[in-house]
Amino acid sequence: MTLPRNSLIFFVVTLAAFQAQAGALAPDVATKVDEVFKKWDKSDSPGCAVGIYKDGKIAYQRGYGMADLNNDVPNTPATVFHVASMSKQFTAMSIMLLVQQGKLSLDDDVHRYIPELPDFGQKITIAHLLHHTSGMRDQWDLLELAGWRYSQDLITDDDVMSVIEKQKELNFTPGDKFVYSNTGFTLLGLVVKRISGMSLREFTTKNIFEPLGMTHTHFRDDHAEIIKHDAVGYALDNEKKTFRISITNFDTVGATSLHTTVEDLLLWDENFYHPRVGVAAILKQMQERGKLNNGEQIDYALGLDIGSYRGLPTVDHGGADAGYRSDMTRFPEQHFTAAVLCNSSDANPSVLARKIADIVLAKDFKLSETSGTKQSPQGTGTGLSLAEMTAFAGTYWNREQDDFEKIIVKDGKLNIDFGNGDIHLLKSFGNAHFHVADTPWGDNFDLHFVASTSTTARHMGQSFGENKPDVYEPVGAPDLHGVVVGDYVGGYASDEIDPIYRIAVDDGKLILTRLKHKADTLWLATRDVYVGDIGTVRFTRDVNSHIVGFTLNAGRVRNFHFKRLFN
Repeated sequence: MTLPRNSLIFFVVTLAAFQAQAGALAPDVATKVDEVFKKWDKSDSPGCAVGIYKDGKIAYQRGYGMADLNNDVPNTPATVFHVASMSKQFTAMSIMLLVQQGKLSLDDDVHRYIPELPDFGQKITIAHLLHHTSGMRDQWDLLELAGWRYSQDLITDDDVMSVIEKQKELNFTPGDKFVYSNTGFTLLGLVVKRISGMSLREFTTKNIFEPLGMTHTHFRDDHAEIIKHDAVGYALDNEKKTFRISITNFDTVGATSLHTTVEDLLLWDENFYHPRVGVAAILKQMQERGKLNNGEQIDYALGLDIGSYRGLPTVDHGGADAGYRSDMTRFPEQHFTAAVLCNSSDANPSVLARKIADIVLAKDFKLSETSGTKQSPQGTGTGLSLAEMTAFAGTYWNREQDDFEKIIVKDGKLNIDFGNGDIHLLKSFGNAHFHVADTPWGDNFDLHFVASTSTTARHMGQSFGENKPDVYEPVGAPDLHGVVVGDYVGGYASDEIDPIYRIAVDDGKLILTRLKHKADTLWLATRDVYVGDIGTVRFTRDVNSHIVGFTLNAGRVRNFHFKRLFN
């Protein structure tokens, strides 16, 4: 590979600096870390930058793959990455600095600072926004429903507010549930701006990044800005087996849009041990889990996830936007952190960071590597008979999220269909326990079929890592008596977005069409309930049994109502 002269100089200087600092890991340990990233360590692929921090110093850092495939620029520890939702902890810190300065309280109603926010008849506090317990519908889902194309159309803070201001309902009563909502952190960024008189970019630069010496970190609030040594995001085209450019295209900050390096992130990470920005009490509060109205504690703190891995406490947050993926996982008791920033959409930094921990913290872990998978004590399963697979097959429903999935037998093997042909092979690893065989995150996914007992109904449980399982109930064949598929045909509209949604019939199947999106084929889940890429569509009838509208539950948007305009 031949590098342009400027890129070669930058790479050599950075590599020399890296080699001078990277001696903390023994060579054999460093080799094992490199092996984890072997897939991306090549000149025809995007990849990752890795920073391993121990006791406040960089123990190892290295770049893998390319930051820019057009110009043959490699990833290095100094490469700048868009880190998506990792941004949220910096927005949360900005809020906490304002709290420290006595300029606001976490119990304040957000309407005090953003009066144009709709009055939902309930108090939404700053704390609700920070903990994702506000009930606010997610901005990305709302924009997508309104016809915006994520990361393709230019999206600004004003565009986000334009859809938020039209909302008439919340997903739930504030404080009742935890549902991740980017909207809350965009609003928090706006709160910072209105209280401080500075944009979130200006505030964080002055109050966080400059004091910490994070000279290559900032919130990008101008999509046309030139950022030196910025990585280009890529997505793999599975059909052509080539990478395509996939970058963000929005001028909205708070929930996302931070650009940083693994070198700079060490300075931020160390601030949690030896505060230079924010007093110790603020840093402690940043890592305290939120609570629901019923007293239940959630795993989310202030822009940070509080959890555990193999018996050790962890503090982390990941991010995913366009072709960018990121994660920084801290093991506070070991004063150890792994930061993984990638410019490939098929990378899973959360898994990669934990694989690094498996290597470096091997002697510290209290549980085995398989403990997080909830492996059955009966051991690893082998093959299943057709009768056993058929017994598992069927449609399952998650009541909380109104989400439907199918378990199907295909080509003599058990598969899960997450919707409209998003089919993945299941592999058994224990008694009625399965992983997903063909995804980067599959080994961290536990699907468990639970037989009925005197106290528990038959169901399917799904969990990631050590998280609490989501429960999916089996759904029987729908009662279609008196149902005519053509009854659903017509145009539908919502008061909360502008475009008209159209339902048509093609070859006996319902088709939903909407602005700037491909036609969505809906499949029947149960009577008057259809599922597509958009989510779950529940048609509503009047007293005469005529279709008058539908309610949409789509990811982080719940109870979104449409009225029928015409047949």
